[in-house]
Amino acid sequence: MTVRSVEVELGVGAALPRARRRGFFERHQSRIRALGSIVVVFALWELIGRFVITNRLFFVPLSSVFASAGDLWARGELQLHVRTSFLEFALGFGAAALAGIALGAAMAVRRALRDYLDPWVAFLYATPTVALAPLFILWFKLGIESKVAVILLVSIFPILLNTLTGIEGTDRHLIEAARSFGARPMQIFAKVMLPSALPVIVTGLRLGLARGLVGVVVAELFGAKAGLGYLILYSAQTFDMAALFAGVLILAVAGVVSSEALKALERRLAPWRFVEVER
Repeated sequence: MTVRSVEVELGVGAALPRARRRGFFERHQSRIRALGSIVVVFALWELIGRFVITNRLFFVPLSSVFASAGDLWARGELQLHVRTSFLEFALGFGAAALAGIALGAAMAVRRALRDYLDPWVAFLYATPTVALAPLFILWFKLGIESKVAVILLVSIFPILLNTLTGIEGTDRHLIEAARSFGARPMQIFAKVMLPSALPVIVTGLRLGLARGLVGVVVAELFGAKAGLGYLILYSAQTFDMAALFAGVLILAVAGVVSSEALKALERRLAPWRFVEVER
């Protein structure tokens, strides 16, 4: 009996095209669901704004938000606000990511350092950032430095704590196996502990990213002359709901795009975590 006859007997040949089709849809199932949910929510937003909540002081349809964003873009204001906010965010979140991962890793491998810093991490993490924003303005004046400091403060702790937890949660059997092969402490950290903690670190980055975008708005509530937070505040004070929602929507889209970028980075750096999911 030939291989082809066996395939025909078992129905494998006929099943392969269907399996390929199912594989295509399965591979893109998450994206299709996400896109579908976005379309549904946007459609409901438009319908509610047009037929349910018709008072423009409380709610506006999505088409009005896009029209307001287009008007701001045509006047050159939106570009200024976006550029200002994302420069502040890039500097603040970048500094928080570097400092959070470095400090979390150091606290995970140095017990004494963790004992010294643990109370201060808990203290600062529980401190309301809104209360500290005016203080940062007094320290760093009205320039970009005060905004970067606020964003760094609100972003760093999820990254730090997730890095600490991820490294401490490394499987001890893996560490002992590396030691049995003569690996030095730095090699164990770089080849075993850090890759093991990578998914948790990426989760911390995603949490810190979301908090950092909120920090942009908080930082620009005090003494800012440009930025999406300033646009949101000014629009609220002038009852321009369309411009207000435009600023909120831009920040939300930025959060989604950045989160997906971190997911893609995790897939590239830790592909073994997604093998079972993609089968």
